[in-house]
Amino acid sequence: MSQLTIYHDQHPDNIEFHSDAHNQIAAQLAEVGVRFEQWQAAYEINQTTSHDDILDAYEQDINRLKTQDGYQTVDVISLPKGHPDAPVMRQKFLFEHTHSEDEVRFFVQGQGLFCLHIGERVYRVLCQQGDLISVPAMTPHWFDMGSDPQFTAIRLFNNEQGWVAQSTDSPIAERFPLLD
Repeated sequence: MSQLTIYHDQHPDNIEFHSDAHNQIAAQLAEVGVRFEQWQAAYEINQTTSHDDILDAYEQDINRLKTQDGYQTVDVISLPKGHPDAPVMRQKFLFEHTHSEDEVRFFVQGQGLFCLHIGERVYRVLCQQGDLISVPAMTPHWFDMGSDPQFTAIRLFNNEQGWVAQSTDSPIAERFPLLD
C-alpha cells in the first residue's frame, strides 16, 4: 500500500502527517509541486512481459506525460529479487542529491521509497505497483529500493543522458528510516 509520511527535517522521530489514502498523498504532494498518480495497464502484466510490451500497456499515460512535460526518452528497468549487485546498487541512491531534470518513475511491479527534502520537511513516499511519482528538477531527495529489492519501473527523461545526480553533500539521508 502506498504511503506518505511527513517529518520536520530536524526531527526524524516526529511524524507530522501520515496517510495511505491515495487522494491524500496526491494532494499533500501536489502542494509542494510533486506529481503522484496511479495508472492502470491496458492489459495484464506479469513476470514474463517484455519491456516493449510494458511500454505498450502504458502507452496512453506515457504519451500524455511526454506531451505535457516534454519528456524525450522512456525506458523500463527491472531488478529481480536476489540480484547479487543489489547492495551496491542500493547505496548508489541513498545520499541526498538533485537532478537538473524531473525524476519520473512509474512502478509496474514492486516498490521503492522516495524521500524528498522540501523546505524544512522530509516527505517519505512509499511507491507501490501502479504509482507514478514525478520529483521536480533540483528537488533534494534520496531513494531506497530495500535490502532485497524486486521491482520493474518505467523511467521518463528530458535528456538523452538519463539519470545524472549532483550530491548536496548533506548527511540528512542517514537520519531518516530506510525501506527496511
